[in-house]
Amino acid sequence: MQIGVSTASLYPLHVEDAFRELAVRGVKTAEIFANSTCEGQEPYISMIKDNAEQYGINIPSFHPFSSPMESVFLFSTYDRRVEEMLTLYRGFFESMQKLGAKIFVLHGAIQSSKCTPEHYVKQFRLLAEIGQEYGVTVAQENVCYCLSGRLEFLKMMKRELSQYAKFVLDLKQARRSGEDIFDYVDALGESLIHCHVSDGNAESDCLPVGKGCFDFAELYNRMSANGFDGSYIVELYRHNYGDFDELKQSADALSEIFGK
Repeated sequence: MQIGVSTASLYPLHVEDAFRELAVRGVKTAEIFANSTCEGQEPYISMIKDNAEQYGINIPSFHPFSSPMESVFLFSTYDRRVEEMLTLYRGFFESMQKLGAKIFVLHGAIQSSKCTPEHYVKQFRLLAEIGQEYGVTVAQENVCYCLSGRLEFLKMMKRELSQYAKFVLDLKQARRSGEDIFDYVDALGESLIHCHVSDGNAESDCLPVGKGCFDFAELYNRMSANGFDGSYIVELYRHNYGDFDELKQSADALSEIFGK
């Protein structure tokens, strides 16, 4: 188990600058969020890798900005658009190899798309199989405005995809979907391999750890009971916290809770 922070939390800093801000604060595990195509390519990947080696940072996961495009590219029925996205994502998988990142975070098609469950499963499996060629696991994140925002949809994916069914649990997105976070944990079980962490309360669905009322000890116990050994990554929206130090403080607070 590792606890870290996503560079997405420092938006709109460029990814290499966001990564360095985390590095100098002593964050030892960081997810890379690429906010443009070029940030998933050279020279930025080598810049990040150099800083990771200098500061001793593990990079378990990679999350692309391109999720809004997935409905009309990856999950469409138009072959040329599908191939364009697969080419783009193959390039990201190659970059992940350089960084040592193993988990590719996918949002998927939005709720208003015409993508059927059958086609969704087919396209997800296609990308997952390509990912395996690079040593990458494609993992579906629950996102409130996507098909994946519904727990029943994720349960369908788990039934239909067998060994390809891997998931990222995002706490703030579960709150926004109006679902019980622990229902996700119980339903997805051992298929959960990564977690995006935030606190929350009645006024806000996204807060630094310790600023809300979420029971992180219960999360740890329930996830551990299912054999979870992935990363807990603090992912906050920029307007939900003050200075960058709060990101490291959130990771430290989570470590303290889990340590008890």
